[in-house]
Amino acid sequence: MKRFIYILFTAWIALHATSLQAQHKIQVVATLSTYGDIAKYIGGDRVEVRSIVKGNEDPHYVKPKPTYAVWLAKADLFIETGLDLELWAPALIDKSGNPRIRSGQPGYVAVADGVPMLEVPAVADRSEGDVHIYGNPHIHTSPLNAKIIAENITIGLINVDPEGETYYRANLNRFKQEIDERLFGKQLVQLLTGPVLTRLARNHQLVTFLEQKTFRGKPLIELLGGWMKKMYPYRHRKLVAYHKNWAYFKDLFELEIIGYVEPKPGIPPSPRDVEELINRMRREHVRVILAANYFSERKVRDIARKVDGIPVIVPLGVDGAPGVTDYFSLVDVWVNGLVTAFEQQKTEE
Repeated sequence: MKRFIYILFTAWIALHATSLQAQHKIQVVATLSTYGDIAKYIGGDRVEVRSIVKGNEDPHYVKPKPTYAVWLAKADLFIETGLDLELWAPALIDKSGNPRIRSGQPGYVAVADGVPMLEVPAVADRSEGDVHIYGNPHIHTSPLNAKIIAENITIGLINVDPEGETYYRANLNRFKQEIDERLFGKQLVQLLTGPVLTRLARNHQLVTFLEQKTFRGKPLIELLGGWMKKMYPYRHRKLVAYHKNWAYFKDLFELEIIGYVEPKPGIPPSPRDVEELINRMRREHVRVILAANYFSERKVRDIARKVDGIPVIVPLGVDGAPGVTDYFSLVDVWVNGLVTAFEQQKTEE
């Protein structure tokens, strides 16, 4: 009988502890669904994450809802880009009345910290459209930057939950390893390590290095795998994009964007703008158009039709389309969409 009572008591304690743990999850609010996804990866079962901007929504323009302020009022950690992308965020933080998540406080994370910025304007001039004075804020389009994003989120989680440090750092290491293997291929990562490959890729030296160096009598380029291998045949390929979402993606994979549907960032194209873009595409034999799926699909397809082009319409963030459930599947969609389009163009030429 005593043994039976002991078993019941032990079971009650375990159940009660689990319930308490569930009640005390670290509350995380991220601006973008992609940041939220990475926070879930790092935070695991110690966190509860909510995201404001869905993967098929424009992060520049968000209509504040009372629900968001409620989320932020209860948040232990707030995650944003930290540049001038989410200009709507400060007003939400003010409405929340939560001082813990203000910039400079332990509960605030700017994921762009430490990211090498691209397209930093020499002079801020609003006549050039929605100019981002700190540089292009769409940092997550490079998997290399995703590792920095994850590092910043890890630091934030440790700040508000120091007891979970070992857990968070283990998940961070696992995330970075998975990024490296999916980007460069497992075999190459084992041989050269992720940090070495990352440094070469950032400096645009990776392909030259792999083509020139050998291992056991074979060029290292033969060991390249992952997303880099898929995109390798299309280095320096020309394409058109709708908006300047893809600066970090094109920089990593060495693509050339010859023009944009928007004449200037955030400025809708006029019929004359569209006509000039079409004429340039015809002159340079460019047929692939890359666009986030929150822009006008009709306009993208209309331009593609006029140049016998191939539209690649993809979500910019996690959960922005069916099957895009995490950061890895998001990059898969980008890479596979472009590879398919470039292959189709090659076949039809």
